[in-house]
Amino acid sequence: MLDVPRGHPGHPPLTRPVALLGWLARREAGVLAFAVALGIVESVSLAAVPYLLGVALDAGLANGLSPDLLRTCALLLLVGLVGAGASALGHVGEIGAWLHGAFRTSRLVGHHVTRTGDAISDELPTGEVVSTVATDAFHIGNMMEVFPRFVGSVVAYVVVAAVVLQQSVPLGLVILVGLPLTTTVLAVMVRPLHTRQAAHREASGRLTTLGSDTVSGLRVLRGIGGEDVFAARYAEQSQRVRAAGVGVASTSAILQALQVLLPGLFVAGVVWFGAHLALRGQITAGQLVAFYGYTAFLAEPLRAATQFVQMFTRARVGARKVVAVLRVQPAAGSVAESEAADGEADAAAVAAPARPAGDLVDLASGVRIRPGRTTAIVSPRPDDSAALATRLGRFDDAAGVVTLDGTPLTKLPLAEVRRRVVVAGATPQLFTGRLREELDVRDRGDEAALYRALEVADAHDVLDSMPEGLDGPAARRARPAAEGGQASARRWRRSAFSSFLRSRSSTAGDRTGQT
Repeated sequence: MLDVPRGHPGHPPLTRPVALLGWLARREAGVLAFAVALGIVESVSLAAVPYLLGVALDAGLANGLSPDLLRTCALLLLVGLVGAGASALGHVGEIGAWLHGAFRTSRLVGHHVTRTGDAISDELPTGEVVSTVATDAFHIGNMMEVFPRFVGSVVAYVVVAAVVLQQSVPLGLVILVGLPLTTTVLAVMVRPLHTRQAAHREASGRLTTLGSDTVSGLRVLRGIGGEDVFAARYAEQSQRVRAAGVGVASTSAILQALQVLLPGLFVAGVVWFGAHLALRGQITAGQLVAFYGYTAFLAEPLRAATQFVQMFTRARVGARKVVAVLRVQPAAGSVAESEAADGEADAAAVAAPARPAGDLVDLASGVRIRPGRTTAIVSPRPDDSAALATRLGRFDDAAGVVTLDGTPLTKLPLAEVRRRVVVAGATPQLFTGRLREELDVRDRGDEAALYRALEVADAHDVLDSMPEGLDGPAARRARPAAEGGQASARRWRRSAFSSFLRSRSSTAGDRTGQT
């Protein structure tokens, strides 16, 4: 089984898309080196087949069934076995390169988005960020996958060039000059393909954004009767995406057709020229067969180079979008401070000194939160309460000034703020799975810490409703899984209701202030 990248995804350069691609390639140097080595072995083995066939043909015509012919046939069999083994293992390496490239890019985006807060949605549409993970990361992985085969093809091309020039200079020059010219003609088609792919990527991102915005505001749209309007907008944008996709497909189809037509015409020309040289006695029959094999073989490096250029073009477009996401700065602090707050800072990061407990004061509203007491905030406008929670938790440094023990939160390290001020939403954000796995997201295995967290969150009733305890399955938003049956659902409702009553009575008894 191939393993995917783990741990911190790293800090890539954000100067240019090509710099990001180079950084990713260096991070996966081990996997790429393994795949490239096997790709070279496979390509050289295939390049050796025409040469050995030509030698075997000349040996058979000259001496019949001789020891030289048998040795050449045995060597040909060995080369075939080596090429087959390298192809099988090389495919594993290529898939590994794809996995590492695609998933490291996805983790880069996901890791960064979780630390930017609302800043990411303020600067970029949601659909753009989703498309970065769903599409662009896989284009980058595709480039990593075809890179080893491309390098192997280049090495095989150099080997074949040395052999053909040694056997026949005129025919060798025809092959070595003609194939690059054919590649140049195909490269002309890459630029319009790049342009159309970029346009298709932009249209797809807008369509994803429109769809996500429509779904998130579906209740409002139904309330004002705007469903038809947004459905029409989505249909219109969908047609734009379709038209852009047809443009990409047509250009790609022409390019693929030329990949077959031009090498075919070139092979026919080489065979015609080589036959004339053989009739004149300038090359042997075996060399003619070998040159035909070289020409047919060199069409494969041509296709590999063209495919790599296509994949690199798509990866560069995707990398530009990834860089745009990674350049978004968090609304509070910096990315390094957010990582320090999550315990993922670099070794050079120094922990802030502990501070004594003090009052948490919001200067905009005058709210003062005293340590050791429960304070209830009541507001006729929920938006004001949400804005207050944003300021108190330092989720946006531009939202207002909040002090802790007389010191502005912006002057304190974000890690210290996160240790002292915790903002917990009312809606549980758990995915489907075992309760233990969903709570222990970093897989630390500290069961006592999980029980303490459940107690602090007043969620021990959730644990009581599951006969399996922490190993019990939880559905979306921490609901009990359906396999528990009606009895589990009833236990869940009773425990949730009792927890609600206790939280209400606790809030009413400890309320110390209102705004």
